Amino acid sequence: MDQAGETFEELEAEMGAPSDLERAEAEYEAFVTKNLPRNFAGHFVHGMLGMTGFRLFNGPTFLPAYIHLITGSDLMVGLAQSLQQVGGIVSPVVGGAVVEHRRRVLPVSVLMGSAMRLQILAIATAGFFLTGPALIVATLGCLFMMGFFQGAQGVAFQLLLAKVIPTRLRGRLQALRNMFGGAVAAGLAYLAGRYLIQRNVLGNGFASTFLVAFVLTSLGLAGLALLMREPQPPTVREKRRLRERVREFPALFAADRGYMYFMIAQTLATGGRIAIPFYILYARHVMPLSGANLGMVSLVFQGADPLTSMVWGVMGDRLGFRATFIGAMVLWIAATIALILSPSVTMVLVSFLGLGAAQSGFMMSSQTMVLEFGLRDDVPMRLALSQTAQGAMNAVGPLAGGLIALLAGYVPLLIVSIGFEAAALMLLVFLVEEPRYRKRDA
Repeated sequence: MDQAGETFEELEAEMGAPSDLERAEAEYEAFVTKNLPRNFAGHFVHGMLGMTGFRLFNGPTFLPAYIHLITGSDLMVGLAQSLQQVGGIVSPVVGGAVVEHRRRVLPVSVLMGSAMRLQILAIATAGFFLTGPALIVATLGCLFMMGFFQGAQGVAFQLLLAKVIPTRLRGRLQALRNMFGGAVAAGLAYLAGRYLIQRNVLGNGFASTFLVAFVLTSLGLAGLALLMREPQPPTVREKRRLRERVREFPALFAADRGYMYFMIAQTLATGGRIAIPFYILYARHVMPLSGANLGMVSLVFQGADPLTSMVWGVMGDRLGFRATFIGAMVLWIAATIALILSPSVTMVLVSFLGLGAAQSGFMMSSQTMVLEFGLRDDVPMRLALSQTAQGAMNAVGPLAGGLIALLAGYVPLLIVSIGFEAAALMLLVFLVEEPRYRKRDA
């Protein structure tokens, strides 16, 4: 026993005492584990209610139809979507620079999230009290500001998720909140179309719908703020000027070519969204855009998420999110082709079901996969870079889509969308590696 005891002491002496950084890392992991149930619940509530509200507002049915109603122009539908994305081009990098040196990110997240939600309230209010050019200008301006705050808060919220939810559970978390949030959003979308919009509640059914969206998203943010317990990481980036950090962007790509190819694929897939605001407008060839029909299509599109999110989530947790990304691209292409060829209302609904499921897989894959590349301290800027690239593509895409729809029609626009998705699929298959199975430093 003494000899064994001496042997253990000798081994400990050879290994040396844990460093301060190692102790801090251990304490950080212990905090994450201890508070995991509470933080899981907080992110679930925030994601479920937030998703319900944002999908009600920002889905491919109500907002495009509302913009078309107040402007009478396909081009203005594209311009409105582009303005929203223009606001989010620069702000992710600003948001990344603001949070990457902070040990606590939750206060910034709540501030940016609140500012974003206020734009929905402002759009609803404008719908109740303004008409004509004033209504159009106010709506477009609020969409721009919404995009600006959305870009910054997106980085902060994804960083929060990366801090408190282990990789093995991120897919299931997103699947659960998508499943419940998507189910509620689908039901509310149907009811909003059939009752709020069809009956023009409060004098403006669209504005009433947007007001409901504001309430739901605000409740989700409040739930996260009350439930979450945020750990303070052992290391963070030192505070640097934004200009200095921007100069370091090429080094991020050089250090990880897998991330570079992933970001290109993500940007190309985002380019496939060029046609999203026009899916519902193309569907007019077989169905009128009544409130009831808008509600039915919204129900199918939103309902696809809860029907398929658990499949995407479990698949991502077990195989990695590259696999779900590939699956989403294949489904997106097939559903778009089905929409082009659809001869009936039934086929339109089937197409929207596939499009909704593909969007669910794409969003879950791209938002989660980016967290798994490279160093932990670089997560804010990787998020910022990815969201900036997506924002730029989303800004150009809908406006270009409006021009294509105006000059060539909806079918060529849908074919261009398929081209983007196919290019992203080829990159994912041949050049993008699954980051989870590569050696990754903390």
